[in-house]
Amino acid sequence: MKGVSCPREGRKAKRHRAQKILQALKEAYPEARTELRYENPFQLLVATVLSAQATDKSVNEATPALFARFPDAFALAQAKPEEVEPYIRRIGLYKTKARNLVALAKKLVAEYGGEVSKDKEALMALPGVGWKTATVVLGAAFGVPGIAVDTHVARVSRRLCLSEARARERIGAELEALFPKEEWVYVHHALVLHGRYVCTARKPRCGACVLASYCPSRELL
Repeated sequence: MKGVSCPREGRKAKRHRAQKILQALKEAYPEARTELRYENPFQLLVATVLSAQATDKSVNEATPALFARFPDAFALAQAKPEEVEPYIRRIGLYKTKARNLVALAKKLVAEYGGEVSKDKEALMALPGVGWKTATVVLGAAFGVPGIAVDTHVARVSRRLCLSEARARERIGAELEALFPKEEWVYVHHALVLHGRYVCTARKPRCGACVLASYCPSRELL
């Protein structure tokens, strides 16, 4: 966020502004949820791993055929990465992701009976799964509170001066301190949508932004 310096703001004032932002997000995105298509936690986990450095659109185009061929962890665990690659070739880093998905499935079968664990540390121990992916899966699949931070959430949070941190886990912690715990999963999805369609990296649509009244950056982008 070049040229933007966040104003000094007390914790109480910042929390009050965060509540106004939440209200505006609720009006703009009342049904905010992930745009990845999935039918169960396993499919969500796979889709979220694939979405790293890729668009949800490209993932959604690839997963129907992928899930038809490998419907669960047991089927995927029996595959070789080279068998997975053709299904995800249009997605960035597809060779690495194919290896991770097969290894991930093997570990799910060996240690969790093919099921996706609800434990964050267990998820983060899976190949290709980091803090953000684990937080997304736990929130969307199981309703476990958490604000995952992707590129969109990080950008919007900095522009709104809700966080000036660079590390994603730090941004997530600062956001979680501002919003009610029961809204954390919603806040993640709403900020993703807002960053994807309004507060874009280039030429943000400030004139159409429902958060403009609460955004210190609106005159500077």
